[in-house]
Amino acid sequence: MTDHVANWTYPTSIRFGAGRIAELADACRAAGMARPLLVTDAGLAKLDVTQRALDVLRDGDVVAALFSDVKPNPSDANIEAGVSAFKAGGHDGVVAFGGGSGLDAGKVIAFMAEQMRPIWDFEDIGDWWTRADADRIAPIVAVPTTAGTGSEVGRAGIITNSATHTKKVIFHPKMMPSIVISDPELTIGMPPIVTAGTGMDALAHCLEAYSAPSYHPMGDGIALEGMRLVFANLPKAMRDGTDIEARAEMMSAAAMGAVAFQKGLGAIHALSHPVGALYDTHHGMTNAVFMPYVLAFNRPAIEAKIMRLAAYLGLSGGFDGFMQAVLKLREEVGVPHTLKGLGVGCGQRDTIAAMAIVDPTAGGNPVPLTKSGALTIFDSAMEGAL
Repeated sequence: MTDHVANWTYPTSIRFGAGRIAELADACRAAGMARPLLVTDAGLAKLDVTQRALDVLRDGDVVAALFSDVKPNPSDANIEAGVSAFKAGGHDGVVAFGGGSGLDAGKVIAFMAEQMRPIWDFEDIGDWWTRADADRIAPIVAVPTTAGTGSEVGRAGIITNSATHTKKVIFHPKMMPSIVISDPELTIGMPPIVTAGTGMDALAHCLEAYSAPSYHPMGDGIALEGMRLVFANLPKAMRDGTDIEARAEMMSAAAMGAVAFQKGLGAIHALSHPVGALYDTHHGMTNAVFMPYVLAFNRPAIEAKIMRLAAYLGLSGGFDGFMQAVLKLREEVGVPHTLKGLGVGCGQRDTIAAMAIVDPTAGGNPVPLTKSGALTIFDSAMEGAL
């Protein structure tokens, strides 16, 4: 039983349910904030949902400012601008608001606001996180407006290095938000393509966490139920964006995926990260394209686990039955079958494979990811070969 040794961490206080955005000012006060900086992405900043959050803060006598210079794949330049806004406004915490980009950027801005070292010194490598001054990390309240990344319950943010066009994971245990408000009403306005991409991201998190070889039976259980929720509710949320029950179940699945993937991720993410960094594709949709090709690549190592998963989901046919369910779900929600459908070409094929094998998520793949293996998966995803 010597391999059954692991460190497990579970998330923060979560206020879950429709209408709970009304508690945002109270959550900020509980986290020790009086002058938060609300961080979100440029697109979301223009929508009513963001103004509603700012109104709740104002009506609750919490003085907030808005920072929205955040790209869909947040960059180091976005973080630098956010830190400058944080300092200039004399802020004492961050409300990280939005999908993965707003949540990740908000958390990293709160983390970096008072650090003395450059951001890349805190990449998720070994114990690099111990380089940070933990007492100088600003408090964070997270408010997801999509149901995908689960970043609201995570201790890291993914930031693109604009010099090298690589995605880096910035990690610290205290990057975990103090309080999360998960209000499914905030996701009702998501357009179908965002619902699809973020929902498939949640599925990818659960599937890769479940498949990762490390010992984490609690993570496995959470990932299993997260996948059941996605298969049962993502099509419903696509058909009727106002289905509050389906939206709530998808928000749960998103958080569950992020809780589970502390166990590990794998080649879906390892390949998706460089493709997203080089082609600026939607992360969840890129994961969804790679999913069946990575599943096929990993089959020798995970077939027995996937058979148990298929049984849990009520699918016949074991591994093949689950593969067909994934392909059906992708088609139903509008995921392209190949990378070509995302506008990705073969011109940077070798670069993508080289970047994938050194991505922090590659180590969790159940079949060791070599450059040859990464090229095999990439080529299959380009041509649609299963």
